[in-house]
Amino acid sequence: MPDVTQVLTNTQTITEQKLATVPAAALSDGQARLRIERFALTANNVTYAASGFAIGYWKFFPVAEQGWGLVPVWGFAEVVESASDVVTVGERFYGFYPLASELVMEPVAHGGNAIRAVCPHRVDLPVVYNIYSRASAAPKGSDPYQALMQPLIATSYLLYDWLMDSDWFGAKQIIIGSASSKTGLGLTAFLSKHEARDYKVVGLTGSGNADFVRDLGFCDQVVTYDAVETLDQVASVYVDMAGNGNVKQRLHARLEGHLNHSSAVGISHWDQFAPQVEVAGPKPEFFFAPSQIEKRKKDWGKGVIEQKIGEATQMIVEDAARWLTLDTHAGLEAAMAPYEALASGKADPRIGHVVEV
Repeated sequence: MPDVTQVLTNTQTITEQKLATVPAAALSDGQARLRIERFALTANNVTYAASGFAIGYWKFFPVAEQGWGLVPVWGFAEVVESASDVVTVGERFYGFYPLASELVMEPVAHGGNAIRAVCPHRVDLPVVYNIYSRASAAPKGSDPYQALMQPLIATSYLLYDWLMDSDWFGAKQIIIGSASSKTGLGLTAFLSKHEARDYKVVGLTGSGNADFVRDLGFCDQVVTYDAVETLDQVASVYVDMAGNGNVKQRLHARLEGHLNHSSAVGISHWDQFAPQVEVAGPKPEFFFAPSQIEKRKKDWGKGVIEQKIGEATQMIVEDAARWLTLDTHAGLEAAMAPYEALASGKADPRIGHVVEV
């Protein structure tokens, strides 16, 4: 049985990574071994690392070495050994994996075409991350786009649905921080396509990405971070994917008396994140996508929100070829360079990084 290769990340200094090799664990009854085939790397993974302790992402795939952890990624894996009645060797699954060569899990049936991991250390973690979808029948050519887009666009759609469910908080402008991120651009796309909308969509981004965001055509206005003080002083909502404390503080000051809601979603600017920063107006509230999923399950019944997310993802994926170039990296060691670029804010939003393990 081959050893397991891992890319470990320093849990305190998340730009620091190293390769590690550990012995493969023998399977217990009910477990299955999945060989990870391919996964995506996006700013989402940086957010997982930056909020690893606060939200619990380091708990999904524990490692023995103190001070190091496995960053979760979204991708595909194949069952290569099974002591479970639920999955068979050769089946493929899309879901939440460690930055490693394999995952051992205990799967249970989850209805439809899915399984759920019930490992003891994951029981108290959000269910949405423990669900894996069968992908055996799907063409492998669609893997990169699904790995790149599905988790991000799912969050985009849930943000859009939450804003709509909240009557847009009465805003005349919805400002999206880090609009060049895939979650940000997905949200701007859904907002721009909403029928009979009574708000404008404002994309907030760095000067180097402003033309890219503008050319996508989803935003009514694009404002760079250094021009936050030019934002229109009208009833507003701020949806922040970046977590840049300085920008947040300046935006709140500019819109004091006009900001109806401030939502914190991601931490793509993790190195400028200041959780205790004092801001004028409403206190930023964290948006947790799994909570909106659970709400809609109660509102609409089983399976409806998942169907809507699937349709929304397909819409964005079909458009992605217009602006997204795939960059495929071979081997786990090759994952370290694009991760470092994402974590240091040097990644090009026009590039989608996929790692073939």
